[in-house]
Amino acid sequence: MTNSDWQQRKNQVFARGMGNLLPVFVQRARNAEVWDVEGNRYIDFAAGIAVVNTGHSHPDIVKAVQEQLENFSHTCIMVTPYTSAVELAERLTAAAPFENGRAVFVSTGAEAVENAVKIARAHTGRPGVIAFGGGFHGRTNLCMGLTGKVVPYKKGFGPFTPEIYHVPFPAEYLGISAEDSLEALDQLFKNDIEASRVAAIIIEPIQGEGGFYPVPDGFLGRLREVCDRHGIVFICDEIQTGFGRTGRMFACEYEDVQPDIITLAKGIAGGFPIAAVIGKAEVMDGPDPGGLGGTYAGSPLGCTAGLAAMKVIENEGLCQRALEVGERLKTGLKQLQAKYPERIGDIRGKGAMVAMELVKHGDVNQPDAELTKALVSRAAGKGLMLLSCGVRSNVIRILTPLTIPMEHLDEGMGILHEQFEALVS
Repeated sequence: MTNSDWQQRKNQVFARGMGNLLPVFVQRARNAEVWDVEGNRYIDFAAGIAVVNTGHSHPDIVKAVQEQLENFSHTCIMVTPYTSAVELAERLTAAAPFENGRAVFVSTGAEAVENAVKIARAHTGRPGVIAFGGGFHGRTNLCMGLTGKVVPYKKGFGPFTPEIYHVPFPAEYLGISAEDSLEALDQLFKNDIEASRVAAIIIEPIQGEGGFYPVPDGFLGRLREVCDRHGIVFICDEIQTGFGRTGRMFACEYEDVQPDIITLAKGIAGGFPIAAVIGKAEVMDGPDPGGLGGTYAGSPLGCTAGLAAMKVIENEGLCQRALEVGERLKTGLKQLQAKYPERIGDIRGKGAMVAMELVKHGDVNQPDAELTKALVSRAAGKGLMLLSCGVRSNVIRILTPLTIPMEHLDEGMGILHEQFEALVS
């Protein structure tokens, strides 16, 4: 059967709301290569949305999970726990930028964010949560409320959880400075909710779905000061930026800032569904026993995969590798920008989290969503998997596996260049 045949079958049984970007049905994948049911080969510049940082089916992770599966697949960590969960919690808290950490395991990134908010509210006894415009934190009701992007994530799904507030994210390319954001936060405290009623402020160090905008240098430290001044829990959402993606284990390490809580998922386990909340012990121990958990929380397969992935990141030096991949990507994109400055407004990124923003006539205020969509589609037709993002739907985001061979990276960049030029020439 062809991809088209499978797409028709999918459309008959899947709800319309759970669409797919490309009509490509995967049969197998290795490292940064993917093959579909028709035998077509693709270079993967998506990594399952920053999930397979260690590459598709890394042999060390596959071996560890196979061995675990032969022992048991589930007991429920809240009934009869297992050693791999303890070991993974030890590894994660040791890697965190704070001492005396605690961990909670769940299944998805949205669950991690939900539980981070629960923990912050339990610790402070306060209701309010502040997030940022353009941020993405998940698809549950609470997380949709936190998310600062309406289409497609919030459209038609309200009302949302109360006591959630937004301020502008400091995206310098869009003309929003750190001072603008901090002033908006100050006005929020004056106009909408007093600081003494705010449990938490949550932010992505680099926005994911919102457009790969990094916080300006020093901004996280200034937010830390605001939180300290008012007794607010500072949450860094590192679901997309974590596990070596930006060239550090966690992106907040670039500022030497200690969040109170960090949410983790995606790259944690090489493709296996597990997520975590890690944080300072005095904050994490706010909820009573039984207040946190879930039937599948911290599955033994996920914990085993997470331990193996952590070892791969360390043993293969993937944080440094992310920097090398990122520099190669940005060099190639800047070469394209130099030829087409009227169509490529900005190249940005840290490590292997790289974006290209497409505009019309070199004008930041004229986003080119049509060109972005066309490039994603044409690239797939020539064997390259790309993703788009951004509140204005005009950003190409590149998230290769950190293990991608350089010859495959160059092959993918060649396809991107060719298809972009075919569209704009």
